[in-house]
Amino acid sequence: MDLIDVTPQGSDDQEPVSDKILTAPNIITFIRLLMIPVFFVLLMNGYDVMAAIVFGVTAATDFLDGLVARSTHQVSRLGQLMDPFVDRLLIITVVLALLLVGRLPLWTVILVVARDVYMLIGGAYLVGKWKVRVAVIYPGKVATALLMVGCAALLLNIPLIPGLGICDFSWLPGFNADPVGWGIWFIYAGIVMVIFTTIYYTVKGFEGIRLAKAKMESEA
Repeated sequence: MDLIDVTPQGSDDQEPVSDKILTAPNIITFIRLLMIPVFFVLLMNGYDVMAAIVFGVTAATDFLDGLVARSTHQVSRLGQLMDPFVDRLLIITVVLALLLVGRLPLWTVILVVARDVYMLIGGAYLVGKWKVRVAVIYPGKVATALLMVGCAALLLNIPLIPGLGICDFSWLPGFNADPVGWGIWFIYAGIVMVIFTTIYYTVKGFEGIRLAKAKMESEA
């Protein structure tokens, strides 16, 4: 059965899709994948600025590989699968690293990691079992961008700004009175959008399964 693409109206994913592997966008994505452990090692050894630079380059080139794929008409099925995988692996790695250096509360890390693991497993299940791929929507890209900006700011950890002082909970940095990196507000905004987009992707996933079942029945 051919891959069913659950693409919302007005999505960017209208380019012809090939089965090619060795393409310029895929090479960029693979390089981004290799930069993730480099970033982690740098941060764990106290090189905050270098880690932030590597992270920033890795995050920024997410836009580059998509742009190259569309402008050169080299959109591939491998790229469509690898690109979101690398994005989620990067976010999982950076939030875990920020937890280890004490700049993110545990609950935000659990939420972000649980969501991305859910998306990775769910996406693999949809493609492997039902041949369904849910297209990335613009709000999902915005959610990722907000998290990326927030994490980059927390990696630098300057300047620190006063908390709002509206509660005493240590697990709510920014809302308590302790000084905090300004990036935490981007993290919170990203988390809100992540919740809504995850609900959307889940609904579209079930829609894809329904379409796949209907197609199987019609071909039987």
